[in-house]
Amino acid sequence: MYEVYERIGMETAIAVDEQLPLDHLLREKGRFKTETASGIETRVFLERGNTLQIGEVLKTQCGKTIQVTGAQEDVITATCDDWETFSKACYHLGNRHVKLHIGDKWLRITPDHVLEEMLQLLGLATQHEQAIFSPESGAYSQSGENGKHHHHSEHMHH
Repeated sequence: MYEVYERIGMETAIAVDEQLPLDHLLREKGRFKTETASGIETRVFLERGNTLQIGEVLKTQCGKTIQVTGAQEDVITATCDDWETFSKACYHLGNRHVKLHIGDKWLRITPDHVLEEMLQLLGLATQHEQAIFSPESGAYSQSGENGKHHHHSEHMHH
């Protein structure tokens, strides 16, 4: 069994001992139990709220390196031929704060029949499939303050 407490990062020059296929929900968790691609039980204990990236390398307590890969999961992939239709679809999904994986005139969401119907009405072709789902990270996810904003105006003295 592997235990992981350390993230090495997006290190490309490092030799990787194992692959760890994770779906998008597991990549968002800090603590979970899963298996490597070769079937070795792996327990991950990392700080929460810091999504694991596909390609990121983790280090086990025993010194092995494990690379995070995307796992196949149920998705709806929607495609279209023109950028205007595509842009409208991204706008409407973003407006609803939907997790969204964006490609070149294709997008991917987790299965949702209401959203699928909306995409079809906008003119996109939809298809249910098993694929890797790697949603965009939010605009505020990189800030060190977890997206919190400080308002100093209430501390003004007259």
